[in-house]
Amino acid sequence: MPDLRSLGPGLVITVMVALAASWLAEHYSTPVMLFALLLGIAVNFLSRDERCKPGIEFASRSILRLGVALLGARITFDQIQSLGGGALVLTAGAVLFTILCGIVLARSTGLARNFGLLTGGSVAICGASAALAIASVLPRGPDHERDTIMTVVAVTALSTIAMVLYPVLAGALGFDPHTTGIFLGATIHDVAQVVGAGYSVSTEAGDTATIVKLFRVALLLPVVLVISFVLQRSGAAVTPGEDRPPLLPLFLVGFAALVVVNSLGWLPAPATKGLQEASRWSLVLAIAALGTKTSLGDLARVGWRPIAIVVGETLFVGLFVLAGLAFMGR
Repeated sequence: MPDLRSLGPGLVITVMVALAASWLAEHYSTPVMLFALLLGIAVNFLSRDERCKPGIEFASRSILRLGVALLGARITFDQIQSLGGGALVLTAGAVLFTILCGIVLARSTGLARNFGLLTGGSVAICGASAALAIASVLPRGPDHERDTIMTVVAVTALSTIAMVLYPVLAGALGFDPHTTGIFLGATIHDVAQVVGAGYSVSTEAGDTATIVKLFRVALLLPVVLVISFVLQRSGAAVTPGEDRPPLLPLFLVGFAALVVVNSLGWLPAPATKGLQEASRWSLVLAIAALGTKTSLGDLARVGWRPIAIVVGETLFVGLFVLAGLAFMGR
C-alpha cells in the first residue's frame, strides 16, 4: 500500500467531493450517492494527475471494501427471523431470479455475463452498495469502472422513481400496511429510498419494509461469495498483471463477523450507530473516487442496452414480488 504522503492529495479530493455531496443531499433531499457521482465526474481531470492517482485508487478500492464490510452492523438475525418464512422465501427468490434475469438479458443483448451479474445483483440486493461490492470481486477489465458507475447511476435513479410510485401502486392494489412493507422492501433498490417509501405510508409499513430490505442486504454476503467462488473456479477473476484474489475476500469476513456480533448484542447502540455512519461515509467516499475516474464521454458511449437491462431487471423484480404476494394470498 502507498504511504500516507502519496495518498494525501487524492484522498483530499475525494473527501471534498463527499462533503459537498452530503451537504447538497441534505439540503435538496436527493440521494447522496448521486451527488457524489456527479461531483466526482465534474473533477474527472484530477484523476489524470499523477499526484492524485494513488489516493483516488485507494478510496475506490480499500475504502470501498471497508464500507461494504461495515454494512454488517445494520443487520441482526432477530430482524430476519421476525419476517416469517413466506416473506423470507419470496425475498430470497426475488434476489436469485433477478440476478439470473440480469445474466439472461445481458447475454441476449450481446453484453458480457459479468455485466448481467453486476446489474442484476445491484437491482436484486441493495442498489449502489451491492454494485460496489460485486464490482470489487469482478475482473477489472477496461470497461469495469465505467460499467460500475453506469450501474450506480441507473439503480439510484430508478430507486428514486420507485420511492415515489410504489407506495401509490401498493395503495391502488389495496395492500394492507404489512403487505405494503414487504412489497416496498423487496423491490426498491436502495436502503434510503425503501425507508422513505415505507414510512410515507405508515409506521408499520416502514418497519416491515426496512426489515425486508435489511434481509436483502444480508444476502449480499452469500451472493458475492458465490460470484467470487465461480469466478475463481473458472479463472475469470484474475486480471492479467494482478495477483489472484482470495476465495473469501476479507471484507466479506468482516461483514459476516459484524452481523454475528450485532446479533449477539455485543455492540452497544452508540457503537452500532457509529459503524453504520462509518459505512455510509466510506461508500460515499468510494463513489466520489469512482466518479473522478469516470468521464462523461465514456458514459455517453455506453449506449441504450445497459440502461434497458437495468430497467428490465427492475420491472422483473417488481412483477416477481407482486406475483409472489398474490400466490401467498396477501
